[in-house]
Amino acid sequence: MRRISQRFQGIYWRQLFMTTGIVLLTLLLLGASFFLLSYNYARQERNEELKARATVVARLSAAYLRDNVFASQEELRELASFGASVSDMDFLICDCEGRALLTTEETLAGKVIIMPLELVKTALEEGEANTVSNLNGLYATRQFVVGVPVTISGDEHVGVVFAVAETTYLDIMWRGFVGLFFMTAMVVLMVAFMAASITAMRVVKPIREMVQATRRYAEGNFDIRMYDYGRSDEIGELAASFNNMAESLQETERQRREFIANISHELKTPMTTIAGYTDGILDGTIPPESERRYLEIISAESRRLSRLVRRMLDVSQLQVMEPLKVQGRFDLCESVRRVLISLEKKITDRGLDVEADIPEESILVRGDNDMITQVIYNLLENAAKFAQHGSTLYIGVAVRDSKARVIVRNLGDTIPPEELPLLFERFHKSDKSRSADKDGVGLGLYIVKTILEQHKEKIEVASEDGITEFAFSLPMEERSG
Repeated sequence: MRRISQRFQGIYWRQLFMTTGIVLLTLLLLGASFFLLSYNYARQERNEELKARATVVARLSAAYLRDNVFASQEELRELASFGASVSDMDFLICDCEGRALLTTEETLAGKVIIMPLELVKTALEEGEANTVSNLNGLYATRQFVVGVPVTISGDEHVGVVFAVAETTYLDIMWRGFVGLFFMTAMVVLMVAFMAASITAMRVVKPIREMVQATRRYAEGNFDIRMYDYGRSDEIGELAASFNNMAESLQETERQRREFIANISHELKTPMTTIAGYTDGILDGTIPPESERRYLEIISAESRRLSRLVRRMLDVSQLQVMEPLKVQGRFDLCESVRRVLISLEKKITDRGLDVEADIPEESILVRGDNDMITQVIYNLLENAAKFAQHGSTLYIGVAVRDSKARVIVRNLGDTIPPEELPLLFERFHKSDKSRSADKDGVGLGLYIVKTILEQHKEKIEVASEDGITEFAFSLPMEERSG
């Protein structure tokens, strides 16, 4: 029972039952409203008809009724019977006490008939009385009864005329309405049930597939993709977003595996070198006269390992940061000059000339000064590292379209176009650069890209005919006055 209960708690059944219930409730409300309006309208029409006929008979009776007796009863009976025959109703002519003086119903002839006093009183006082009653058992079934006073000499009441008609036609209308209502309701409910079932299934089926897909994702299989069924509604958008999420997860998983492989390789090399040379010194394999040279190698590998760990910490901190909302104001030209001074020894050791195109006046930009200084340092260090020996290293700052643009350019090996997007990935090194960059860890340009993304900016790179150029922009601070 619990399993069955859970089965009917799904979105499909809830939507199906809700739609069917709303349709059924609407049909019941509309049916009840229509029946009440029709019944009241038909009853009002019947009462008006009875009143009109009773009024005619009352006028005819006034000429014959004197002191609660008829001057010519037979003639009046003929007139009343004629009116009853052409209108399918009975007439009872009573005195002011409610005693029937004349009736057109043959089965009631000769009987002592006394009408309900409240009905008589209402007709005399208000000019009309109507009800649905069997008149205290006078009739076998309930009847429409309308009474009007018989008036002479202006406003003197001498009796009451009651018109009585059967309610059979309303019963027939009721039965016909009920039969038609149930037949129509069944057809509408079947159509609503099928439409709701199809609609609910169109909604539930993609969701069920997504549930199955998420279970596959939890198992590590990111190759599953959702089919949007050619829909452009919310379900289609959800399927497209789901596929985008799957692709993002798949790419994240690829990067994670690549990251683990790269970091394992980067850590393994210096650690193997350190362990090997240390063991060689300890067990005497390396002669004493060569120990200093190998200790220098161990020291260099230790520093390289330290730099790698420090860069990994920098990357970790940058990844958890949100985009900068409050940005400082600083002089970009001054930051570039400080970086040039700090890298002067490395540039000189490489035998490079520097072409610095930096304006003398200040260029104020918005951003984090320390982070942007790190970006400039990484780009300039990278350019110096891979520049051709004896070539010229260019760094320039210019203003373009209300933004300050920094350009770093060197002359060296041309980077293939297909490799340019890969430069900013973690631990990426081209085959040519591995031999040239013994101390690098492949995180400098990745840090550049991450910092600029924090500033909602992008890094651009181009390489052609041995000239490689990196460029990025920063929003300028608006000067007041």
